[in-house]
Amino acid sequence: MAELDLTRDVVDLTADLVDIPSVSRDELEIADAVEHALRTLPQLRVDRDGNTIVARTDLGRDERVVLAGHLDTVPLTDPPNLPTKRVDGLLAGRGTTDMKGGVAVQLAVAQAITEPTRDVTFVFYDCEEIEEEFNGLRRIAADHPDWLAADFAVLLEPTNGGIEGGCKGTLRVDVATKGISAHSARPWNGHNAIHDAGEVLARLAAYEPETVNVDGLDYHEALNAVGISGGIAGNVIPDRCVVTVNYRFAPDKSAEEAVAHVRAIFSGYDVTLGDCAAGARPGLDTPAAASFVEALDLPVTAKEGWTDVARFSALGVPAVNFGPGDPNLAHTDDERCPEQQITDAFAALSRWLR
Repeated sequence: MAELDLTRDVVDLTADLVDIPSVSRDELEIADAVEHALRTLPQLRVDRDGNTIVARTDLGRDERVVLAGHLDTVPLTDPPNLPTKRVDGLLAGRGTTDMKGGVAVQLAVAQAITEPTRDVTFVFYDCEEIEEEFNGLRRIAADHPDWLAADFAVLLEPTNGGIEGGCKGTLRVDVATKGISAHSARPWNGHNAIHDAGEVLARLAAYEPETVNVDGLDYHEALNAVGISGGIAGNVIPDRCVVTVNYRFAPDKSAEEAVAHVRAIFSGYDVTLGDCAAGARPGLDTPAAASFVEALDLPVTAKEGWTDVARFSALGVPAVNFGPGDPNLAHTDDERCPEQQITDAFAALSRWLR
């Protein structure tokens, strides 16, 4: 079994984690290593569900916070972008940015700060990078919501070392046009559904997305076609065309409100909902969030994508994203993370919890 020494420098610890391959649904080895290391720390109570590990202090503090991160990565490249390489102050390899730098910070904090000023719950979960049904944080929220109870949560996803509050919601719909099939040599016998899709695309082109201020942060909404399909053969007038549309919406809207908005835009068409996930308000007006921002003394921007902070928001726990690594480099063949960002993230959280 791989072993982790939590007393090592946080950058070295990141490299150790990266060098344990943990592609989604293959996190057993890294989960075992994390659990074993955490069980050596007497101040923590450790629980496990599958390949998700939850460790917590129980010091009777007035406030409880969560530090959370996922253990899995997307698949390795060919040839594999492991083991870790260190070049010019950068740590390179699969997972350095997304998000083993953040996981290393969690583990280093757990080891170094034995009496934090707040009780802390450390969450290390599996299967974030694949379908929602496998997501370890989703499973814990459903089966053990008490494990995630807190006043505030920090998800250590890569943010380039800044603070990103909440997240936008996302939904996907299929907008369908209906025609009548016919031989393409005699198109007057039918009606072309693909031609009718021009009006769907025109509505998209004319749409002006809003910028919505939520708790002092500006979230830029977006409505885009992300796919189009139609036709069954080169000599057949198509009787159906489907335009797939993605809507990224500010966290002032519920999922139901966002769906209703999209249906109104495409009134008159057959609109089928594919998937939908609500966003998360940053909750910066809460005392726990305010003290976090004050301690780190960093600017706060809106999280323009969707992250698992939404799962905490659904449980009534305000949450932000904060972690080392440039998210633009996540999942790339040359994934890499500045070592200084890992060191700085550890120092910032230590300052907050001390």
